[in-house]
Amino acid sequence: MEFLNTMKIPSLCTFFAFSNFWATWALLFVLASISISLSSGITFLMYYVNPTYEQWRWKTNPKYPSPESVRMEIFKTIKGTFIVTFCPSLALYLAKFKLSKAYCGITDEYDLQYNVIQFFVLWLVTDFYEFFYHWIGHTFDAAWDNHKSHHKFSNPSPFAVIADDAIDQLFRSAPLLVFPLIAPVNIEVMFAQWAIIFYMYGTYLHWGYESQYISAHNSILNTAYDHYLHHSRSIKNKAIRTGFFFKIWDNIFGSVQKDACICVRCQHAAGKRTEKEFATVKIPDYSVLLKPSFWFTTNWYFVQ
Repeated sequence: MEFLNTMKIPSLCTFFAFSNFWATWALLFVLASISISLSSGITFLMYYVNPTYEQWRWKTNPKYPSPESVRMEIFKTIKGTFIVTFCPSLALYLAKFKLSKAYCGITDEYDLQYNVIQFFVLWLVTDFYEFFYHWIGHTFDAAWDNHKSHHKFSNPSPFAVIADDAIDQLFRSAPLLVFPLIAPVNIEVMFAQWAIIFYMYGTYLHWGYESQYISAHNSILNTAYDHYLHHSRSIKNKAIRTGFFFKIWDNIFGSVQKDACICVRCQHAAGKRTEKEFATVKIPDYSVLLKPSFWFTTNWYFVQ
């Protein structure tokens, strides 16, 4: 342990936390924008730009979102990234000046076992929190008024992961700031968990396709199918699958889909998703997303 403590490896607490809060926020915004662009962009390129029949067979909604819808997802994601990095930036700033209980690395006081246990406790607590604030967004009128803009994307693409408005972004990222104020938290572990595991799973949930390896009928994990149902059918005062990782929270609160299953496995069993059907599917020309004129010639970005 002494060897680990004497190694001169830049930690999140020192390398990314500047004395100037605004510089820290700017850096996190840039890094998050790059990470999100790569994660969502590569997934979109592989499954939306030129999809094959074999890929389409596993897309929950047989239709593809319009370029205009994807444009709005991207625009809201850029705004959302700016807001969602506020709380972690403040958490780093407070950690630098020892104004919170955050720490970095493995120490004698907080050893490897503590950090491993902490990882799973943070995962479980955060998953319930993400479910609960989302459930509130569909249960109470005032919360729905803020959250409903995210549900304009009833057939989402991977760019819709954090395509929310400011209040949602602040609530989403609040644990990154609050947890280290409450208890000793390794923010390197917590930040890595959010940046890698949570966002990657969020990309999967907004993928629009169903995995051949995780059935929508499983009883433990929320799948891309569950989250598609959420986007397409969960409305004001009707919460459906508002959870993130685990289904248990929705099962306890009763926010489940009660209609017949329409997952791709059930569609295959019903004889649907044939090559003949695929031949009739319109694949939008997403190349317009690369044209400046598509972004700057209208006032679409004022429409919420």
